Amino acid sequence: MNGGAHGFQMTDQIKLVAAIVLVVAGIVGYYVFADSATALRVLFVLAGGAAGVGVAWPTALGQRFYGFSQESIKEARKVVWPTRKETMQTTGVVFAFVVVMAILLWVVDASLLWVVRWLMGRGDS
Repeated sequence: MNGGAHGFQMTDQIKLVAAIVLVVAGIVGYYVFADSATALRVLFVLAGGAAGVGVAWPTALGQRFYGFSQESIKEARKVVWPTRKETMQTTGVVFAFVVVMAILLWVVDASLLWVVRWLMGRGDS
């Protein structure tokens, strides 16, 4: 028996609402116990978050998120990171490009300044 626009079961919807309530309760606990030790206040937030995750975990959405995170980890492991030499070469190319562009823009700016002064009759004699 599926319900809702996304095909979630009613029990999953209730669990997700409960998970949100638990997370919010942890955050509220942080502010309600403002006079308590910071470690205790942080513990409220962590406990609320952990309880929320624990309740949301067995839902269809929780399982889909878990599958997505596992696939993301697999994809991240496939990334080929550049070697130190490649990084230094790329950094050198970027710096060289920045210097060339700075010089080019300075030349264009100085040229335009000279042209404007010449057109206004204020050019150096």
